[in-house]
Amino acid sequence: MQRSTELFDRAKKVIPGGVNSPVRSFRSVGGSPFFTEKAEGAKLYTADGQELIDFVCTWGPAIHGHNCRPVHDAVAQALDKGTSFGTPNPYEVELAEMVCDWVPSVEMVRMVNSGTEATMSAVRLARGFTGRTKLIKFAGCYHGHVDSLLVKAGSGALTLGNPDSAGIPADLARHTIVLPYNDTQALDAAFAEHGEDLAAVIVESYPANCGLILPDEGYLPHLRALCDRYQSVLILDEVMTGFRLAKGGVQEIEGVTPDLCAMGKVIGGGLPVGAFGGKREIMEQLAPLGPVYQAGTLSGNPLAMAAGIAQLQLLAERDPYAELDQMGARLASVLRTAAEEKGIPLQVPQRGSMFSLFFAEDRVRNYEDATSSRTDYFNQVFRYALDHGVYLPPSAFETCFLCTAHTPDLIDRASDVLTAAIKAL
Repeated sequence: MQRSTELFDRAKKVIPGGVNSPVRSFRSVGGSPFFTEKAEGAKLYTADGQELIDFVCTWGPAIHGHNCRPVHDAVAQALDKGTSFGTPNPYEVELAEMVCDWVPSVEMVRMVNSGTEATMSAVRLARGFTGRTKLIKFAGCYHGHVDSLLVKAGSGALTLGNPDSAGIPADLARHTIVLPYNDTQALDAAFAEHGEDLAAVIVESYPANCGLILPDEGYLPHLRALCDRYQSVLILDEVMTGFRLAKGGVQEIEGVTPDLCAMGKVIGGGLPVGAFGGKREIMEQLAPLGPVYQAGTLSGNPLAMAAGIAQLQLLAERDPYAELDQMGARLASVLRTAAEEKGIPLQVPQRGSMFSLFFAEDRVRNYEDATSSRTDYFNQVFRYALDHGVYLPPSAFETCFLCTAHTPDLIDRASDVLTAAIKAL
């Protein structure tokens, strides 16, 4: 990794930690990060000449693989017309219509530039709509680096052993109530005590920033019913799951319709895009119609909108969700079998094109279960896999992704490597 090492040394002099997002630093898995020079299909090509089968898929957006030709061509065509206008453009209208048509909860939508912007704006809107201040979130759920949401967070914050953050005033954090996920008694108690002051509950549809955690049967409907009873806004964070597990996201799969939802990743086709949407009566509280202010110079950027339209059109044409689920289930089964033969406990939660590895005896239901798993085993598997041409997320608390470019041959090759990695523990 001589070239990557040189680049990382240079980066550390001018970029904090040498990276522009903390989890990329490889601190939890050891060693230095590799640098990618190009990506194509389901593969990354590093600055050191290594070819890697990629199960990170740019942390979710690349559902059709890297440098997908229809998306590439759509961006190129849009680029010929200009990079940014600072005015409304036809692309944003088309993408907004697609989102409203596909996502059950969305009657109106506003485009932003990231998932963080989407969740931040949704929370502000919920508070403005209800006139309340308190918020419920769940330990291990990560909703971007928003001050009021970076409390007991997952993703990079958890990976670095720092689930909170310096720089967040206690007076702000006190408005956020953090509960264990999959605990209905804790939910009932929190609503009984704070229900009249609760503006919103925000939850990852399937928590996927603490590894992949799936809801107990009836948990999401119970949460929906509590929000209805206390007239609190239910915000589903579908930044990861939206358009990736189904056209309508988890809310389509589970039949639970939120009041607002946040979207990102897949919706941008690999470019910086987020969105939030929901009930018309709530969305119409946004400026310029209402008193809740939100704005963005590059929101609705024509290149990003063109990429998103092409990505969603391809999903509509291919409808790959059943095939991706079968691929994920097969890979998960191979990993479980390898661990069983080795005599090592391994949980592999999987839904559609998302899965993760927890070296734990029992099903992981919440943050505490996740952080009690054998991360040292994961780290060893990560290093072995990387050395043998397979790239997993560089953290035990992240989720793996599949894409339509993962051919059966690539899955078989990766399965052999990961099986060998588990047997080498």
